[in-house]
Amino acid sequence: MTNRTQPKLATTKEAGLIEMQQVVKTFSNAAGEFTALRGIDLTLNRGEFVAIIGKSGSGKSTLLNMLTGIDHPTTGKVIVEGVDVYAMSESKRSLWRGRNLGIVFQFFQLLPMLNLLENVMLPMDYVGMYDVDERPKRAMELLRMVGLEEHAQKLPRAVSTGQQQSAAIARALSTDAPIIVADEPTGNLDSRSANHIIDLFAELSERGKTIVMVTHDASMTKRTSRTVVISDGELVNETIAQSLPLLSQPLMKALSNKVEKLSFHPGETIIHSKEPVENFFMIAKGNVDVVLHKRRKDEVVIAQLSVNDFFGEMELLRGGKSVANVRAAEDTPVELLALSRDDFNWLLKESPLTEKAIGHIVQKRLGEQKQADRRKRRRLFG
Repeated sequence: MTNRTQPKLATTKEAGLIEMQQVVKTFSNAAGEFTALRGIDLTLNRGEFVAIIGKSGSGKSTLLNMLTGIDHPTTGKVIVEGVDVYAMSESKRSLWRGRNLGIVFQFFQLLPMLNLLENVMLPMDYVGMYDVDERPKRAMELLRMVGLEEHAQKLPRAVSTGQQQSAAIARALSTDAPIIVADEPTGNLDSRSANHIIDLFAELSERGKTIVMVTHDASMTKRTSRTVVISDGELVNETIAQSLPLLSQPLMKALSNKVEKLSFHPGETIIHSKEPVENFFMIAKGNVDVVLHKRRKDEVVIAQLSVNDFFGEMELLRGGKSVANVRAAEDTPVELLALSRDDFNWLLKESPLTEKAIGHIVQKRLGEQKQADRRKRRRLFG
């Protein structure tokens, strides 16, 4: 086994695994300058399965190239658990990438003259990992994991596109890298093959690998633990993207500039019963209790809301005052995004799909509230 001096990831779990700090990327050509990334701040944690979505030209692939050390930012830093990726020389960064990142390309990038087993062994050879006699055994284990053991001796052109992508994932795992980065990994696959790839990524995430997947297909985010939306080189607020997924990306971006960030201590009241509600709230951090009756000894918690849930929409749509107290849960602080009544009305006008979805939620919550009222009356009057 060959030992080479190179940066290595730490094992601390508390800190973010990947941190991008004010990353800007500007390209220059004969037509002038084009800024693909505009001050990106992003932290990704160990074990997350993250989807980065955006339209063509939004900057998602450029963002991925910054994470992998393939391309240099114009300004800003990319730090992977203590390692400043762009403070290294090209040769050291290449070795660091081989040890710490497994990269899955959209078009597989398998070497056509090597069979699948040899393709999977290639990264181990490059970074000098594992004894020479151990590498074929490990490569075969990885091919077995992705269901390709019987095809190990075949050339890439002799298997299907889905099998080629599975082989590319096995290759990305060959150095036991803590981070797997995939650029449109399902873009050229049928739905069955695409679902198989997502199943593999989900399983790897459960095992502690950090998966960062770029995709233009928003449906792929149903299986991920987190979604990062990029639009015109800027990140959309994640709470908005998760709370209101039916919004178009331009509307998400516009909404990011309209919301106000608010913080509340554990147990602090956010909305008082019998008072007007002038804001639509989205929960960015913590939990929220919706409570009937102002005296705590007689209170009935009719709903418990968590991150990416929202409230206030019922009063804004139906008029009138709040029928319940809304407070931060007793155990943690709460961070909210607040949208004014006027901006909320603007939003519904701009997005009929969101208006319809919120209307359905209002009807559901009204039904829950009626049930809570009935329980309260039974308790008070027998």
